[in-house]
Amino acid sequence: MKRILFLLVLINTVLACKPKTEYDRIKERELSSGKVVEDLFLDLRFGMGRKEFFGTCWEHNKKGILTNGAHHLMVQYKPEMPSGKNADMFFYPQFEENKLYFMPMEFIYPAWFPGNEEFSNEKLFQDVVELMGEWYGNGFFEVSNTDRSIRAMVKIDGNRLIRIFKKDISTVRVEMLDLRVKDISEMKKEDGAV
Repeated sequence: MKRILFLLVLINTVLACKPKTEYDRIKERELSSGKVVEDLFLDLRFGMGRKEFFGTCWEHNKKGILTNGAHHLMVQYKPEMPSGKNADMFFYPQFEENKLYFMPMEFIYPAWFPGNEEFSNEKLFQDVVELMGEWYGNGFFEVSNTDRSIRAMVKIDGNRLIRIFKKDISTVRVEMLDLRVKDISEMKKEDGAV
């Protein structure tokens, strides 16, 4: 009986000790560093309330930097892309207890149409990854499933997670999440994603 109990404990220990992924190691290191990064872009940041978010967007709107977008993410920005191509960026945050903690952004080339390789989602993905590198610095790394059919570029600075992936054939999505509030796995469950 002691041997069976010992074997069960050993098996459970081995299963619990599966190796951590690069993502897990970096996330653990960054969160334990105590570093807090709240800056997003255009004077927006984690922790700001709805009223401050709308006021900041309104000020940028008066200067012609932001407009109302015809998209489910309602604010539109036209960033200067590294490739020089025109791109639209749409964004609108989520709040928890009136504090901004999640910023989804979607990028689209307005000149995209099926079959035009110059404006493919692969070219857009490369363009967005380079833009995010310009905005947030080096340190992005690839995360993918085992057959690499789904992949994303990720960067974690302290509490700030940035994830870039192809949403569909014309759109690249960037998600910025405050890991002090929620983990990305919790966000997937809320969206009903796997």
